[in-house]
Parts: sequence; C-alpha cells; structure tokens
Amino acid sequence: MTAKRTDMHRLQELVRLHRLGTGDREVARMLTMGPSTERKYRAALLRAGLLQGEANDVPPLETLRAAVMEHAPPKAAPQQESSIERWHAIVAKKLDDGLGATAIYDRLRTEETEFRGSLSAVKRLVASIQRERGPTQDDVAIPVETDPGDVAQVDFGYAGYRIDPATQKLRKSWVFVMVLGYSRHQYSEVVFDQCTETWLALHERAFRALGGVPRTLVPDNLKAAVIRAAFGAGDANSELNRSYRELARHYGFMIDPAPPRSPKKKGKVEAGVKYVKNNALKGRDGEDLDVTNRYLVTWVREVAGQRTHGTTGKRPLEVFESEERRALMPLPVAAYEPVVWKRATVHRDSHVVFARRMYSVPWRHIARQVWVRATPASVAVYYDDERIATHSRRGKGLRSTNDAHLPAERAALRHRSRTYWEERGDQLGEDVGRFVREVFDSDDVLFQLRQVQAIVTHLERFPTERAQGACRRASFYGSTSYQTIKNILTQALDLEPLPTTRPTAAVWADGPPRFARSSDQWTTAKGASNERH
Repeated sequence: MTAKRTDMHRLQELVRLHRLGTGDREVARMLTMGPSTERKYRAALLRAGLLQGEANDVPPLETLRAAVMEHAPPKAAPQQESSIERWHAIVAKKLDDGLGATAIYDRLRTEETEFRGSLSAVKRLVASIQRERGPTQDDVAIPVETDPGDVAQVDFGYAGYRIDPATQKLRKSWVFVMVLGYSRHQYSEVVFDQCTETWLALHERAFRALGGVPRTLVPDNLKAAVIRAAFGAGDANSELNRSYRELARHYGFMIDPAPPRSPKKKGKVEAGVKYVKNNALKGRDGEDLDVTNRYLVTWVREVAGQRTHGTTGKRPLEVFESEERRALMPLPVAAYEPVVWKRATVHRDSHVVFARRMYSVPWRHIARQVWVRATPASVAVYYDDERIATHSRRGKGLRSTNDAHLPAERAALRHRSRTYWEERGDQLGEDVGRFVREVFDSDDVLFQLRQVQAIVTHLERFPTERAQGACRRASFYGSTSYQTIKNILTQALDLEPLPTTRPTAAVWADGPPRFARSSDQWTTAKGASNERH
C-alpha cells in the first residue's frame, strides 16, 4: 500500500464528503482514487463508525490512522530475500568500519572466494541495513555559529596545471583557501606544493592580507598540518606538526584540527575551495602562476566578497569590513622566523638528511629517530628533547660535518685531500711532514692516501720526538709503509741513533732493510721487504 493511498488527510476529506452526502463515485473522482480503493477505505471507516457526524467536525489524523490499521491494514509486500543475504553480517561489520558500498563490494569479491554477488546487490543490502538502523547521533548536522574573529577554516584543493614562472614549464598546482567563519570572507592563493614551508608561508600571507589573526584555525588533516589526528572521547593526544605549533605560538592562535574523513566539520572551507575552483579558476588551466594569483586578489575583493552569501544572506566583504576585521587579533610586532621541524633517522655515516643536505650528529645516535629543527639560518637536531647538534644552514657542499661527532680515531678519515694530510703531518714536526710527502710520492700511479692516513693517525698517539724519530729511521732505510712505522715504534728503534752511512744495495739484496748498526740490534721490519726504491 503506497503512502498516497494511505494519506490520512485525504481520508479526512473522504469522511467530510460522505457526511455531506456525496456519492461514492464522485468522492473517488474528487480524491483521484480508484473505485475499489475508495470502497475499501469507506468500508473500514464505516466499521469504525467514523462516517457519521457533522461535516466540518472530521476525526483527527491519529483516529483515522488507527481505524485504517485495524480494519484495512496494508498488505505486506512479498518477502524478497537478498541474493547476498548470507553475507549480511560481514557487510554490516564493514559498514561499521566505515566502508562504503563500493568498497565493501571490492572487499567481498577479492577476499571471499565464494562471493558471487553484484555491486547493485551490495548497495541494496547496505541501504536495507541503514534503513533498519535508522539515523545515529553522528548523522545529525549541528549548525555552528561563530563570533566575529573567532574561527577560520583552511584547506587545499587541486587546481590543475599552471606555468611555473621560474622554469616556464607546466606543473601541478593547488589552491589554498582560508575562510573566516563569521563573515565568510576569504584569502586564496595558488601554489605548486603542499609542503610544510609553503603551508606556513601561506598562513603568514593570509594574516597580512586580512590585517589580523583569527583566534582558532581549523585545518584539514593534511600532512603539513597534522601528523596524527585523534578525536576519540577523552583523547587529547593528537600530535600536531611541530612547525605549525611554533607558527601558532608566534601569532597566538589555537589549532582545532578537523576529524579524519569528516569534511562536513569544515564545510565552510570545503564550500570555499569548491567555489574558487568552479568560479575563479574555471577555464584558466595552463595560465602563468603569477597571473592567476594576481587575478585571485581582484576576484576575492570584487566577486567573492560582493556576492550575497547563500547561508548568511550578506556580502562577505561588507561584513568583514564592518564587523570582523576589528575583532581579529592584531599581528605580532616581531617578525616571524620560519621554523620547520622534521623527524629523521640518523644514518650509519652519523648524518641526518634535511632539505637534500646532510648534517652530522654524535655517532652514538646512529639508527635513532631524532627531530630536526630548521630556520633559514641554522639546523638543530634534538633527541629526547635535548639538543645534540647545531649547524649553519648556509654552508657549502652536500655535508655539514663536525669532526667531534665522529669516532675520535676515525673522524679524520673522511678527509681525502693530500694537502690536509700533509698539514696534519707538519703539525707533528718537520720530519713527519717530509716523510708524509715521501709516502705520497712513492708511487706515481697509486694514490697512497690510506697509507698516509694510517701512518699519521698512528703517529699522533706518540710524543712528537718519537714520531719524528720513527719517520727519520723509516726514511733513512727507504721504507714508506705503515707497518714499518709501527714496528719501529713498537720496538723503540726510533730511540736508537741512525748509522752514519746509508745501507748499500747489497744489504737490500740479502734481505729486508735494517734499522740499527750491530747485527744483534738490527731488526727486520715486517713487510718492509715489499718496499723497493
């Protein structure tokens, strides 16, 4: 039985007409009922004793409905069981998990080997379950009224391709929109990325354009603004991006992130983004970015600001100028220094990566998660809220390395310059510097860097006098190997006087070079036989 056939106010008219003595067919014609339908209701109302009485004193709707349900109840439609009824419980569970009908269908056909249903069948079952459940509290839209200067909502929307003025190439672009909740006045700008630096800079430009700061900002859950949103009952652990927190502290506003997958909780800016895309940006694909943004300034003032808003019934710019501008918080006197925080992992080379450049931290933090705090001038690294490294951001080269962050015995190994190691040798004395140069020159093809590194770092463990003595003895006997230096120092041969004459070729022919005059004092340096000059 359809709603039209059981509409009680039409039955009130049926009662009134019959009480006026109108014929059955005429009543059916006047009420656009079929004769059989009119006859069925007339019989039910007659059995209920409702057709008699004053024409203008018709029974109330509730009385008529009770009479119809008792004497002419609607026939139940033939029961049609869904072709996927056996999946009812699974569909209901996935519906509780937040999946829509299409997603549920995709899960069933990929995860349940026996499922043979269609998408339309899943949609019908989902609709049936939702009708059975009825609306929930979360389905109720609660209109939120805001005071002037109290709230602004911010979001990004895809804006097609634009020409990058720097490269003259087409790039994807996004439009940033900030909408004031009271006046609906807005700030809009198109950019090429949604990174943290851009997100912060857009807020700054929006505040300057508005001439003040709203008390609360409601961002979407984009990565630049919110790392993890938690909106469960009593859960206050939502982790906001540290960079956004610093911006909020400087300008004095509060951050109230929209819940995940809840676009209606920031409906003002959702509508604002759609309005910008469908009006200001429509038909402007491929345009130079600067041209687009210059047009947006004019469009916000002369088009968006002058329209009569569908909800408020007022012109946004007029309300902003007359009421909301003066209610905004004033801009801070001190300039904001952009601060970007980033979580990073310390790599095996004791460096973290930020903005395509590497910065060293103490090597014992390798494999740990740290926080990088970067300003235009500096980069600081924190572990457990303790600063463990600071670097200038304006340095040259790919790396900024503090040797003190590396293992003491290995820090110098990162230097590959011959000049660097010659200077290190000179610091140990003239004889050491001369010997280092001899080692470098000992082979005209093979770079002797590793040999020199081993020799210098080993000599630095000894007093200068011993380091120079070892180099004089090794040079006297024509050996430039690290093992020779090590053996001389181990056996304290550097403390012995050198011969007055250099060894002859026969000495070399008979065996490895010797380092003292008498046979019982001569000691063969291990590996020295490989040194032939």
